Amino acid sequence: MRAPFFRSALAATVGIAASLSVSCALAASSDPTKPNILVVVADDMGYSDLGSFGGEIETPNLDSLAASGVQLTNFQAMPACSPTRAALLTGADPHQVGLGNMAEETAPNQEGKKGYEGYLNDRAVTIASLLRDSGYDTYLAGKWHLGSTEQTTPNQRGFEHSFSMLSGGASHFPDMKPAYAPTPEARAPYAEDGKILKTLPAQFTYSSQYYADRMIDYIAADKDSGRPFFGMMAFTAPHWPLQAPDEAVAKYRGRYDAGYDALLEARLSKQKALGLVPAGAEPAARSPKGRPWNSLTDEERKREARAMEIYAAMVDQMDVNTGRVFDYLRKNGLYDNTVVIFISDNGAEGHDLDDTWPGDKFPKIRKVIDETNDFSFERMGKPGSYTFLGPNWARVSSPTFSLFKGFPTEGGTRTAGIIRIPGIESHGKKLDKLVSVKDFAPTLLELAGVKRPGVQYQGREVAPMTGTSIIPLLKGQNVAERTEAGELFGKRFVRKGDWKLVHMPKPWGNGEWQLFNLHTDLAEAHDLSAKEPARVAELKKTWDQYAQQNQVVLPDQVSGY
Repeated sequence: MRAPFFRSALAATVGIAASLSVSCALAASSDPTKPNILVVVADDMGYSDLGSFGGEIETPNLDSLAASGVQLTNFQAMPACSPTRAALLTGADPHQVGLGNMAEETAPNQEGKKGYEGYLNDRAVTIASLLRDSGYDTYLAGKWHLGSTEQTTPNQRGFEHSFSMLSGGASHFPDMKPAYAPTPEARAPYAEDGKILKTLPAQFTYSSQYYADRMIDYIAADKDSGRPFFGMMAFTAPHWPLQAPDEAVAKYRGRYDAGYDALLEARLSKQKALGLVPAGAEPAARSPKGRPWNSLTDEERKREARAMEIYAAMVDQMDVNTGRVFDYLRKNGLYDNTVVIFISDNGAEGHDLDDTWPGDKFPKIRKVIDETNDFSFERMGKPGSYTFLGPNWARVSSPTFSLFKGFPTEGGTRTAGIIRIPGIESHGKKLDKLVSVKDFAPTLLELAGVKRPGVQYQGREVAPMTGTSIIPLLKGQNVAERTEAGELFGKRFVRKGDWKLVHMPKPWGNGEWQLFNLHTDLAEAHDLSAKEPARVAELKKTWDQYAQQNQVVLPDQVSGY
């Protein structure tokens, strides 16, 4: 049984300083130096949506995790789903492992190019594979989005058991309606242990509920094996289409009638009080499609408020079902022996339907969406409905960060992150140093005592991990200033310390490189490129090196993203 291990053994394994509070417990695991690992991923959730990050949505289970662990207040994901998941599982840059672009957005000049396969390519080795090889049981429940065929499912990438939704989005109810498809008869691609499903199990009533059910089932089946587990629970909430059980939506009825501008002020004030952002942080600018609440008609306000009620219910239910897994671990003596990580894969979704599926670029998909979904107010949030959060509430989800999912600005990449490691008594510590999603793979391997593979794995060449273990940061050690760069949808950035260089087309940027100092300007509102030409030149050189090393192909065609 995977019962609590000697925390002193963990301290020896990862070199945790003696000054950290470490307690001992009875060891019953077959290998007491290997903790269980649970990674929980939200889909399109903004930085401020959890209560512990400034929100009003009821998230007691994740807030409790934050109170007992470390809040990663400068955690950086990739701008969108697949690249984040690729980096999370491999510790490598997405361009190296097949997700230089999302499969749905691959541009004509990227097709057939190395690093743009749209699934984890042969150069990818996942932590699931590495942990499995070292004796871990490995499970995935939820969204995959790293390959849609039986040859690219989770079981081909180290997960011994998996129930996965393979594409980017789908109905959250058991009707198997895809979020996007070129034909009306298409069904959302789900797979179990590598086999594509024609129907969903009878127990599937709502996405978050069933993913938690399966994770509990997987852990329960092996809990007396003496082996540790690595489980990834990847919710599809709160990704569009916004849908939630009626009783969950009813809980939030009327809470958002005052509108998004008032809520933004309330969340930003709470974030300042919690020490999540500086006292002088300013609200982010509205995005190009953003509108003041007082400019909306009564009908527009009604629909906007309902969309946020549904979104809140989705985050609420994600927390409820995460709590069910935590409760199972506690009742079976496993929780104290489990490393828990929680992240969102990118910022909130601020695009609308026309941005996401423009009819001129995706005529078949858009026709199916328009003709097979119910867009009425009365059906919002129910099976067969199709609702986006939109740019106004997405701004609320990251009150002082610019833009949202799909962008390399802070609103697209800085998301809620929490880590709890047995043996480190952190009690709500906030870590404001930059942590990349690429860092979790090497961190977890270090905690499990597993060697990084380098550039070879089972006789094939693999992409090296470029993430860095965050154990030194968690120990309070000084680390070297980091330089990071990235690109998605042709939008790109370079970051060195607090300095950030961003290139985005109009109307989101100006079509040129813009420079921001995040220490004084989290909202990326004050372009300093004209005042700092030498710094711009230095960071542009870094971008050129990154693009060459990762064989970046800037797309010759971009949709609304």
